Amino acid sequence: MNAVQQYKVSSSGQMSLPAEVRHRWELDDGGQVDVLDLGFCVLTVPAGQARRLLGDLLTHEQHAEFVRSLDDDPDLATT
Repeated sequence: MNAVQQYKVSSSGQMSLPAEVRHRWELDDGGQVDVLDLGFCVLTVPAGQARRLLGDLLTHEQHAEFVRSLDDDPDLATT
């Protein structure tokens, strides 16, 4: 998939993973994926790949700073 495509997100926040990707990632019957919230985008990758990818994208200091920045995010609060 080389072209930019748009997908609808439901009011409950659900979105379908394209069939081509589900086949390639062997998720035809469903399964887990990793989701990285990078602030400016949300990246969906095969399960188990997010930590490696995050390490490739950000230095430890950048990652720590990003995590600290989430402390006051009400959308991420757990109760």
